[in-house]
Amino acid sequence: MLFEAPQLVCATTGKPVDPLAWQCDGARVDIRNLPPFNAAAIQTDDWSLWRYAAMLPVERRFTLGEGFTPLVPTAIDGVAFHAKLEYLNPTGSFKDRGTSVLVNHLLANGVRDVVEDSSGNAGASLAAYASATNMHARIFAPANAPDGKKQLIRTFGAELVEIAGPRAATTQACLEAAQATVYATHAWSPFFVAGQMTGAWEIWEQLGHRIPDIVVCAVGHGGLFTGWLRGFRALQAAGLTERLPRLFAVQSAACDPLVQAWERGDDQTRPVEQQPGIADGIAVNMPVHGAEVLAAVRETGGAVLRVTDDIIRQAQTSLHRRGFIIEPTSAVPAAALTQIQDLVTSDTRIVVPLTGNGLKSLR
Repeated sequence: MLFEAPQLVCATTGKPVDPLAWQCDGARVDIRNLPPFNAAAIQTDDWSLWRYAAMLPVERRFTLGEGFTPLVPTAIDGVAFHAKLEYLNPTGSFKDRGTSVLVNHLLANGVRDVVEDSSGNAGASLAAYASATNMHARIFAPANAPDGKKQLIRTFGAELVEIAGPRAATTQACLEAAQATVYATHAWSPFFVAGQMTGAWEIWEQLGHRIPDIVVCAVGHGGLFTGWLRGFRALQAAGLTERLPRLFAVQSAACDPLVQAWERGDDQTRPVEQQPGIADGIAVNMPVHGAEVLAAVRETGGAVLRVTDDIIRQAQTSLHRRGFIIEPTSAVPAAALTQIQDLVTSDTRIVVPLTGNGLKSLR
């Protein structure tokens, strides 16, 4: 099968945009000709996300073996679920799926210099993939980001730029730098979201060609949530499932624009004032995919839930005691499981992504 180059369009107007565009007049960019899901095209001898190469919008030029992470049954607080161990990806987070697809797109377009802003995991991921493909990466990170994550960015060979002040100041500094180079943004890139779709397809395979009844996911910008949502939609469009999972988005009480929009009954988020909190990986006051997350939660009969730092710590400790070495942000969806306990029966299939490795934050 001949590969068809991705066609990027403005999500609002449908107007074609440059292959390296990351937004159009403030709106998202989408891939018009995303391949449909085809179960017969799965490369069953490939144990990475590239087993789904026929369904991805880029050709593989490089990989670190990202994807096909374990799906492990466990339980906390009396709620049984399957943990998708995304923290076992090459650089220790789910971000590697999206980074891999994005970097392969950049390589196809001859890009050799990029910038990105990140609280840690996305920056470390891009640093690794850029360095391994001889691409220069400059990562803008909050000065108060976890030291382990900042050190990992340096270790992978990227140039780290630390920015004092709120998280928004880091993004602004990166945007200014992006005027002279390519912005390899995990928050806005449709290629990053396309990479996350593979997680949903793996779950479908790992559950015996079934989808979960419930998915509970931490949400910052919403790239993981949106990727899984679109992955499950692709399975539905292919006639492989009649329904979508019931979707629950979870945020920290320290930064909860989606929760506040949900409680107001709004379709869009508004900026909120970020408070200190331990779930730094989802401290986003204006989610890029907020509207899609809210619409999907309503469509599937889910909800947007809030958890406090104390509950997050308790969930993290519980998961550590079960052998899952995760960072605080990874514990956010597990911390919300007691809030949906009344919806669960003995045969309810729940999937929770554990997104970031706790080895980066051990002290």
